[in-house]
Amino acid sequence: MKRIAALIGAVILIAMYAATLIFALMSSELAFDLFRVSVLLTIAVPFLLFAYTLIYKYLKSRK
Repeated sequence: MKRIAALIGAVILIAMYAATLIFALMSSELAFDLFRVSVLLTIAVPFLLFAYTLIYKYLKSRK
C-alpha cells in the first residue's frame, strides 16, 4: 500500500514539474494563472502526501 502511494505521489510530482515548465513557456493570458496554480500544487502535494503518511501511521499503530 505504501509503495503504491509513493509511486502515485512521484508520478503526480513529475507531472506537476512538467506542467510548471510548460506553463512557464506558454504565452497565453491563462498561462500565468496556470503557472501559479502549478507552483502552489508542487508545494502542496508533497505536504499532503506527508500528512497522509503520518495519519496512516497513527491509525495503523492505534489498532
